[in-house]
Amino acid sequence: MAAVAANVAAAAEDRESQRENVPGLESQRRQIENGESGRERPLRAGESWFLVEQHWYKQWEVYVQGGDQDSGTFPGCINNADLFEDQVNWRLKKGLVEGEDYVLLPAAAWHYLVDWYGLEHGQPPIERKVVELPSVQKVEVYPVELLLVRHSDMDTPHIAQFSHTDSVGSQEDLECALPPSTDLVLRTAREQFLVSPQEETRLWIKNAEGSFERLCNTRVTLLDAALKTGQVVIMETRNKDGTWPSAQPQAVNTALEEDEEFQGQPGICGLTNLGNTCFMNSALQCLSNVPQLTEYFLKNHYLEELNFCNPLGMKGEIAEAYADLVKQAWSGHHRSIVPHVFKTKVGHFASQFLGYQQHDSQELLSFLLDGLHEDLNRVKKKEYVELCDAAGRPDQEVAQEAWQNHKRRNDSVIVDTFHGLFKSTLVCPDCGNVSVTFDPFCYLSVPLPVSHKRVMEVFFVSMDPRRKPEQHRLVVPKKGKISDLCVALAKHTGMSPERMMVADVFSHRFYKIYQLEESLSSILDRDDIFIYEVSGRSAIGENSREDVVLPIYLRERTPARDYNNSYYGLMLFGHPLLVSVPRDRLSWDALYHILLYRLSRYVTRPSSDDEDDGDEKADMEDKDSMPKPGHVAGGSSQDSGPEQAGPSSGVAGGSRAPVDNSPGPSHWPQRARRKHLFTLQTVNSNGTSDRSTFNEDTHGVSFSSQPYIAIDWEPEMKKRYYDEVEAEGYVKHDCVGYVLKKAPVRLQECIELFTTVETLEKENPWYCPTCKQHQLATKKLDLWMLPETLIIHLKRFSYTKFSREKLDTLVEFPIRDLDFSEFVIKPQNESAPELYKYDLIAVSNHYGGLRDGHYTTFACNKDSGQWHYFDDNSVSPVTENQIESKAAYVLFYQRQDVARRLQPQPGLAEPPASPACGPPPNSEFMDVN
Repeated sequence: MAAVAANVAAAAEDRESQRENVPGLESQRRQIENGESGRERPLRAGESWFLVEQHWYKQWEVYVQGGDQDSGTFPGCINNADLFEDQVNWRLKKGLVEGEDYVLLPAAAWHYLVDWYGLEHGQPPIERKVVELPSVQKVEVYPVELLLVRHSDMDTPHIAQFSHTDSVGSQEDLECALPPSTDLVLRTAREQFLVSPQEETRLWIKNAEGSFERLCNTRVTLLDAALKTGQVVIMETRNKDGTWPSAQPQAVNTALEEDEEFQGQPGICGLTNLGNTCFMNSALQCLSNVPQLTEYFLKNHYLEELNFCNPLGMKGEIAEAYADLVKQAWSGHHRSIVPHVFKTKVGHFASQFLGYQQHDSQELLSFLLDGLHEDLNRVKKKEYVELCDAAGRPDQEVAQEAWQNHKRRNDSVIVDTFHGLFKSTLVCPDCGNVSVTFDPFCYLSVPLPVSHKRVMEVFFVSMDPRRKPEQHRLVVPKKGKISDLCVALAKHTGMSPERMMVADVFSHRFYKIYQLEESLSSILDRDDIFIYEVSGRSAIGENSREDVVLPIYLRERTPARDYNNSYYGLMLFGHPLLVSVPRDRLSWDALYHILLYRLSRYVTRPSSDDEDDGDEKADMEDKDSMPKPGHVAGGSSQDSGPEQAGPSSGVAGGSRAPVDNSPGPSHWPQRARRKHLFTLQTVNSNGTSDRSTFNEDTHGVSFSSQPYIAIDWEPEMKKRYYDEVEAEGYVKHDCVGYVLKKAPVRLQECIELFTTVETLEKENPWYCPTCKQHQLATKKLDLWMLPETLIIHLKRFSYTKFSREKLDTLVEFPIRDLDFSEFVIKPQNESAPELYKYDLIAVSNHYGGLRDGHYTTFACNKDSGQWHYFDDNSVSPVTENQIESKAAYVLFYQRQDVARRLQPQPGLAEPPASPACGPPPNSEFMDVN
């Protein structure tokens, strides 16, 4: 008993000694809860935070709030036992919730608590990192658990934890001596499997469907690589002879054997959309259906020509990735494949394609053709070649020299298949110097004839209150002015353009009121444009004509938020108006009756019974502030003669009647007192009250400041007298029913436009060697030599200084026999007309607009001659009459002599159909638009 008592006494002394170094309870609370070290501080990426069991932390809070260090609520050592599944591996339980099971503390606060109270013996601290995920920072309570296995022993996994922001790592990382944290996955695998740093390794990942893919770009985080908990990562070590143990992990063979049960038409294989990658899928499907290029990869000719030392290339990786895709697509064992490895490769070498944003299929195609060319370039060391001008020499000689110089530096299957030759002619406008050069091309980007007209939809609001607004569809010059819009509307309405005002209405207010000289390019197609009839002598502002145009807003008072008549309690509604009123001798009562008349189509005037009910209330209002804005409009009826109070709409005798000839309130039967439906308030252009700017003259309306007026309604009055359905009503003019069809354009017209003489822009002048200065020369491109496969890019996306648009013009292009003999200026071989005739083999389509859209493909199978429609992983047969559409964006044509050369059965009496020749068109139609 004495020994036990001694131990208890010793523990008490230790506790007292420890407490001497512990700050007071209030000081503890401040350090843990607040300040830079407290749990309320913001998260910062890379910091360490610690988990503390919720029950212990609540006990600690009770203890420090009690203020008594000798209290029985002392929490004791930090004990996180309830957060662990077991006390051997110390793995966190699944599904723990912050605030219910644990709290998070920054490192400083955690260390304070451990110093003051200690940590349960044997328990590890639960440290977690703050990671920066897309648009959010968070403490990563559950790291990624990967199953690391070695290729030679797939049955013995090793579990390792990593942060989402850890990098995968690569052999290149080690060679570049990057920080150890950047190659954590690879370094962990090397340490686990005792692989020396000198041995070269590569990683594979096992997908959810059981397939295996190379983890090519290892300079990405686990988040970017889409690695998830439970995923298997295989490390493969290169053999001493330089080969890999297998082209793919052995586990892949199981998935391949399952796919072998499916046997389909080679090439009829979809591509999975990885997220906005339809542009890539479309380009790949088009290129995959170029027969000679696909045969080149299927027969492994590319293996002999991979160029690993080309500084302009990609170490053969793009070519290998594309070859893998082609072989899978043309194996006949896949309905669709996932181009994840290829997407990763493209993003690795072209950062503009990183991530999952939508891109242009033609831009991806351009990059891919250039990348394949450099990876497969037969020229291992490029020599310097000086470009020479024609200098008066014959075109044949200059063209042959240019092509030979090109081939001295560029010689690949891409050049053989897709490269042609331009003739470029530049003429100096000053000295007349002519420069002729021959330049290679990989595709033709041909312009579409651009219409100089534009269709705009507007609403016309007449001064006659009985007429509903009219919707009109107007054809105006694309580079025209607001006045052109008024002239176009005048043709439909018979109204003089001088009596029109144009406004952009947005959210029940005038976003902008246009001047006649402003450009139409400032109006977007999605804008709501209203054109108002005003009196012929009206304008907004001071010192202009006899009448003034008042912008009128409608507002409803919201009783729940009525703060002393301030604008905070008022909500805009309905369509605003532009109303012509006389500048001089206009009282608020006259303005009230003008506006009541303009609203008469959808505002019901009070009946006699209604007026009687409102007399007593009107009496009180009339005595106080009837003439003033912001209150019930009223005033002496003697002040409002016909000229002063006339409504701003001419009713009889046409719309040109002046404002003062319209029926005014003096023509209406009036009572001594009238119940007023609404009040008037001067406001700013946003429709909010600004009580410091209007003139509260009891008899006149001052226009010395802003001319905007708001009609304020009480909810009950609006409900009783305002017809919302009628107010929103409008009619369509006959012109809206007309379908304005754009005339289709022939592909030959686009090519003619491409070869037309043009003057260089100021941003891209030409340096004349004779004048010794930059000149805006004239330039003409001609086709000299065409390739085996001709890619024609239709420039549907138009970008100017003032506008951006997609041209949805229908381009009519032939499926067969596209004849270029009239466009090629090189002396032609009359005995071989097939050298200038092309058949269509693929089309990349773009549906949608500039900011969004979807890409698909039409392609002709080289083996069957059947056309198919490729929409990501969906593939379906189509007929030839479905191919031509407004969505056609990139066209692939194959020269007819090449098609005959590639025929598998040349001994037939009748030559089989060329790749462009599918089954004859029939009446069946699948809507692919």
